[in-house]
Amino acid sequence: MSKDLSEVIGRVLPAPENHLSADTLELARKARRSFMGKALAMGAGVAASAKAGMAMAAGEGEDAILKMPEHTGGLGLPVAMNPYGQPSKWESNLQRRESPGLTRVPQASVSFTPLQGLFGIITPSGLHFERHHQGWWDIDPSKHRLMINGLVKRQRVFTMDDLMRLPSVSRIHFIECGANSATEWGNVATSSVQYSHGMLSCSEFTGVLLSTLLEMCGYDKKNGKYVLAEGADGSSMTRTIAIDQAMDDCIVAWAMNGEMLRPENGYPLRLVVPGVQGVSWVKYLRRIEVGDQKYATKDEAVHYIDHMPDGTHRQYTGIQECKSVITTPSGSQTLLDKGFYNVSGLAWSGRGSIKRVDVSVDGGRNWRTARLEGPILPKALTRFNIDWVWDGKPAILQSRAIDSTGYVQPKMNQLRAVRGTRSVYHQNAIQSWKVSENGEVSNVQVF
Repeated sequence: MSKDLSEVIGRVLPAPENHLSADTLELARKARRSFMGKALAMGAGVAASAKAGMAMAAGEGEDAILKMPEHTGGLGLPVAMNPYGQPSKWESNLQRRESPGLTRVPQASVSFTPLQGLFGIITPSGLHFERHHQGWWDIDPSKHRLMINGLVKRQRVFTMDDLMRLPSVSRIHFIECGANSATEWGNVATSSVQYSHGMLSCSEFTGVLLSTLLEMCGYDKKNGKYVLAEGADGSSMTRTIAIDQAMDDCIVAWAMNGEMLRPENGYPLRLVVPGVQGVSWVKYLRRIEVGDQKYATKDEAVHYIDHMPDGTHRQYTGIQECKSVITTPSGSQTLLDKGFYNVSGLAWSGRGSIKRVDVSVDGGRNWRTARLEGPILPKALTRFNIDWVWDGKPAILQSRAIDSTGYVQPKMNQLRAVRGTRSVYHQNAIQSWKVSENGEVSNVQVF
């Protein structure tokens, strides 16, 4: 590829299309088509003989496309054989997975989302990560109640029917556990992106705005400074939320991705607190109390706190800062041939929307701007892609996100300079994947 063509691709393609002229867009498209063609050709010659041999051994020569398979000439399975649709059996390896020995009992454990196998920004409900403190329940919605009390003029108890009669909203937001990527603080302990970043999901949530309920109950606008959210499971999860946030974009949700919540995700009712760590998204929501001060419950005074280098503890640090990760290629995957690859990943910020993602293939020495794929929404995952030609030599892939506030995702040494190495929560440093000469991808740390 010529230098001029490389500059066209690097300069033109990342820009949003509505900022480019028709001539410039067409030039960019032609440049990228040429780039991809030449890149794919690089790897074609290397792999051609090996692939031909494999095809012949499997009885699949060039005429394989001419052989009519059984499914082309036969009668398929009946309609609605599975009343609730299931994934193909060929995709059975794509699963949430628990890390053995992570907790003493499985009821207080985590299942990780397989980010490496997902597309776009929406996480299928069946692959949404789980974090429980005392197991999950399948609660009878006809018996579930939500109470709103405290500093309100009218204390009320809502049934599910009451709530679902109210004006509803549907919004796409990410949810990330505060402990996501925790193992990266001290050392590289996880092999794949599923285990390093898999306590992350993004869904469309439907419910009634919390502000609507608080207004209905006449909350004390002078003295009401915080709300306490309480869950109905055995852990009695309780979290403090500032009234400004409660009145902004919090949702009392009953649905996710177009259907009722799954039991492991809080059925029949959960709180959605966009941009804030997942523990505040209280599942099995049963009570909202308005108060005049922070509640300092067990799950915010002792747990989910940040251990600082000077021995102090930071509390109420719930915002999930700007972060990104390359999901393919990523740890435990293997590049089969050198040549063209689409490098893809996810970026997100608890303070707004993603404005830019840069990608490096040499450990951060040089960066190129990736393409952001729509929709680009506040406090939601954003998918990014970038073209890369692997020449067969060792490489280190990284992504660096910048959000709408101007915040730049930090390097690991920058984050450790402020936070030390004893923390568990809120690790948002740049992630590095090493590509070896044999194509194997592994987790490394670059300082």
